[in-house]
Amino acid sequence: MNFPAIAGISALATSLLLGGLAVAQNATNLQSLRGADIQSTLPADEFHQQMKGREGRNYRQQPPIVPHSIEQYQMDLRTNQCLSCHDWTNAGDRGAPTLSMTHYLDRNGTEMDTVAGTRWFCNQCHVPQANTPALVGNPRRRQPPAGHRRGHDLHRLPPGHRA
Repeated sequence: MNFPAIAGISALATSLLLGGLAVAQNATNLQSLRGADIQSTLPADEFHQQMKGREGRNYRQQPPIVPHSIEQYQMDLRTNQCLSCHDWTNAGDRGAPTLSMTHYLDRNGTEMDTVAGTRWFCNQCHVPQANTPALVGNPRRRQPPAGHRRGHDLHRLPPGHRA
């Protein structure tokens, strides 16, 4: 390429960039997803509230939510503070729900006495409860418990079928 062509392309790119910045600065109808003015500071909602009982699940196989703050919990390659209450060795004494047995199976299905490395980081699946309004609508409806569907007993096999 020759020098005049490169200079022309550079001038065009610079003018487009500056023009785009000017348009962006003059946009006046911006709104946040929560409906507040962009420049306003909203007070933070209470993020964690201790729950009473267990929260229902919205779909089958949904991991339970964490009903308490985990902000100060240490969770790294060597330490998982969740296990101080929820490991099978401590849960009874602490009054905490015990981890399901799937958390003690390695990737080959071998049962172990300690939590499997594939289940070590709890917050991969389990999230803390947050008292915040939804940003978008959720078309999902809470599912009935497993084994119940429109009054039918799913545990009973139809005649002629064997388990």
